[in-house]
Amino acid sequence: MKALWDSAAGLLLITGFLLGVGLPLGKIASAAGVHAMVWSFVISMGAGGVLLCVLLARRQRMRLTGHRLRYFLIAAAISYALPNLLVFSVIPKLGAGYTGIMYTLSPVVTLALSLLLGMQRPNALGMAGIAIGFAGAALVALTRGEASQPADPVWVTIGLLLPVLLAVGNIYRTIDWPADTGPTELAVGSHLASAGMLLAAIVLIPGLSAFAPLAEVPWVTFAQVVAAAAMFAFYFRLQAVGGPVYLSQIGYVAAAVALLAGTIFLGEHYRWETWLGALMVMIGVAITTKAQKTAARRQAAG
Repeated sequence: MKALWDSAAGLLLITGFLLGVGLPLGKIASAAGVHAMVWSFVISMGAGGVLLCVLLARRQRMRLTGHRLRYFLIAAAISYALPNLLVFSVIPKLGAGYTGIMYTLSPVVTLALSLLLGMQRPNALGMAGIAIGFAGAALVALTRGEASQPADPVWVTIGLLLPVLLAVGNIYRTIDWPADTGPTELAVGSHLASAGMLLAAIVLIPGLSAFAPLAEVPWVTFAQVVAAAAMFAFYFRLQAVGGPVYLSQIGYVAAAVALLAGTIFLGEHYRWETWLGALMVMIGVAITTKAQKTAARRQAAG
């Protein structure tokens, strides 16, 4: 276990696998009538609650300041509550595998936004990666989900908002990370804030009766809580061992797991253009990742 805990490659595979597993689990829950808001709440409350127990077991405490509270609320909205709500709303329309491809676009969009905001200098390799990634995304978007039931273009457009939200969250967390605050503390605060937002929305919109369908899928719910909590535990370890650039590659693994699980276990079928587009997206992300590593080395040397 110690060898795995210190292996960036091993941590990458496990983190990406756990992220990808959540998508077919969400589709099963949706088929059982679980509202997207409720399933998003399960993830945030489960991950936040388990990680809070870990924090308390280490005899650490949550320190609340104005800056941390602001961070918790903003990060909760743009990194957890809205993306998860978006994901589990579009999965029934697009399929778990197709939705998983959207995760792979996040590093490309993050780099594009950082270039636009002047946070990073553009280079030819990075621009090439962005171009290939967006070309792949366009091809995926044109296939419109599962081959047997193409989705309305509106749902495809909504799905493409996911990598934009994730990218905005990546940039926000970078520029507003509170000083002297560990990642586990921030994860706990952000997830619990997300759970609070989602609970308020559930009370106001579908009502507390929306929790009833969870009784139909108790083991799926349990599996989702375990997967979410474990993913974030490995996620932060991966960030420490591999760094943020390496961390961004979990989208590769998550997309592959979601596509394979959707195809094998959920009976989803995708056109060859979808698979080609997914491959192009992954190539684009690989190029942008290499561009980021090259830029980081030059900055360190200069």
